Amino acid sequence: MRKIMSILSLFLVIQACQESGKAEESAKEEIQFFSLDSMPKRTALNSKAAIIVRDWIEFKELETGFDALSTVDNEEDLILVLEDLVEKQKRLEEGLYPPEFDVPQVKSRQKVLKTFIFKTRAAAQYRIDATAPAIEMHNAYNALRAQLNVIVNNTLDTELIIDE
Repeated sequence: MRKIMSILSLFLVIQACQESGKAEESAKEEIQFFSLDSMPKRTALNSKAAIIVRDWIEFKELETGFDALSTVDNEEDLILVLEDLVEKQKRLEEGLYPPEFDVPQVKSRQKVLKTFIFKTRAAAQYRIDATAPAIEMHNAYNALRAQLNVIVNNTLDTELIIDE
């Protein structure tokens, strides 16, 4: 009887260990730190804006930083990419703007983008789900790109309006 009880208890311990291992694996799979599937599509620049942006080195670097988000595999990679985005955004802010885009509308969109980059970085550093702030960051980036399109397509002369 003693041998049967010891074998039975050993069997139960082994079974319990296997179930806890499966539970930990499923918990790791359920917790997702960043989902690329839910990110909005990038707003396309029209041909006029693309020509102007082509020579804007700082903006091109920011675009490559956003491209790097698609290669993120884990939280540490996400934090590194976001740190790189912060640096590239800082260079864009301090750099020279093309004359067409050196207007308050573009700079305000860039400040909003900066805010959401910091928010996403903070979520990633504190191990919080970074998907929602990343969506907001992508929306802010799309708003910046859309504003570049609006400025290029705007044919109104603001000096004429101010003079009258």
